[in-house]
Amino acid sequence: MGRKQNDPEATHYFSFVLLLVVLVSCALVYTFVSAVLKPNDASSFSDGFSELESLTLVEKGDGVGVEGESGGGCCRGTENLELWGTAVKWGSEFKFSSSEECCKACKSMCTGTDGPCLCDSWVFCGNKEACGSKFGECWLKKQKDTLAPERQEVGETVMWTSGLIFGKGEGIVGLETEYGTLHIKLFPECAPHSVAYILELLALRHCAGCQFYRAESRGQSWDSEGNHIKNTPFGPPFALVQGTLEAQGGTFKKILTEVCPTIRRGSVAWIGSGPEFFISLANHEEWKKDYTVFASVLPEDMSIAEKIARLPTTPEVWNSINVTVLEKPVPLLLRRIKTSHGDLTANVKSN
Repeated sequence: MGRKQNDPEATHYFSFVLLLVVLVSCALVYTFVSAVLKPNDASSFSDGFSELESLTLVEKGDGVGVEGESGGGCCRGTENLELWGTAVKWGSEFKFSSSEECCKACKSMCTGTDGPCLCDSWVFCGNKEACGSKFGECWLKKQKDTLAPERQEVGETVMWTSGLIFGKGEGIVGLETEYGTLHIKLFPECAPHSVAYILELLALRHCAGCQFYRAESRGQSWDSEGNHIKNTPFGPPFALVQGTLEAQGGTFKKILTEVCPTIRRGSVAWIGSGPEFFISLANHEEWKKDYTVFASVLPEDMSIAEKIARLPTTPEVWNSINVTVLEKPVPLLLRRIKTSHGDLTANVKSN
């Protein structure tokens, strides 16, 4: 005999089946959402970066995603490096538990609105076994030339970690083009390896082969301040000028990806491990922190980047992405800058 639909046992059975159906449905929905939002692995672009966006800045290659904090929170250096210089704080009497604390101690002596920093470099011993009694020593130093810091030792056997601090109006180099000089402020606290490479290029006194070869305007997607306009696409065009910073005749070593801020208007960042780089003409929050930002163009010089972005271009397709390439690449030179030791936007002159 069949059971009635209102039989208590039948009701319990129906409720159990309904619960199973709900649980299975929830699991399927969760799996789908996770697949859509799950960050890619380290060999691709993270934080849910779409395939289109991940390919836009890569010249027929791939990039490396990074995650990190904002620029204001960066404070790191380079391991296995000992910088020399005049000591302003003796490490034997000045100790910390981490290199970040040592870095911040130096940074705290560089807060004035004018004039050079009292401390512009730091050296920390953080390997208990190698450092022995020197463990925790934090030496705060002053360089004769922060764009050419003195190195005592470098290599795997060196137990020290060192870093640079650039004050306001300092750590500025020029990307000189026929359309004007783009003055960029370097970020050694966020990208010490990247800045070290730039300083090496600067020491060569030439940059044969360095150039801009791709240019894309802000189009209709970003306003003049770099803010994205609601309900418009994120490209193409992608609001950037792209080039390479590699001097001909040398052997380029890949630059380590570093924890850096998100892309803002004026950000100067590597594509992957370099030497391809770009200057952003817009705020690209959608790119998260997928690029190593090692510098920023001074605001008053962004008009030069915009001018380059308006030069004649021809369309090309890279990895199924529409891009625009300059009809005539723009050569650039890397120059030292004399500063007034003022604000970030202080008057600067090339040597």
